[in-house]
Amino acid sequence: MPKRILEGVVVSDKGDKTVVVKVERTLLHPVLKKTVRLSKKYHAHDETNALKEGDVARIVECAPKSKLKRWEVLSPSSAS
Repeated sequence: MPKRILEGVVVSDKGDKTVVVKVERTLLHPVLKKTVRLSKKYHAHDETNALKEGDVARIVECAPKSKLKRWEVLSPSSAS
């Protein structure tokens, strides 16, 4: 099964080698037929501490690295 890749904005880079990425998605409400924006925050492993708050990040699923971290940042070379 392929690993999921998500794109979002870094909302926190306070942890060492950790960033919090906010991923937004849109869906159609089943009853109201209105577009609704949903967001979720993911803790991701950033080995080089390269990302700062406000940066756009691509994250990929990985094996658990800690209690909260189940994602890691794609390196800039593999992101293109």
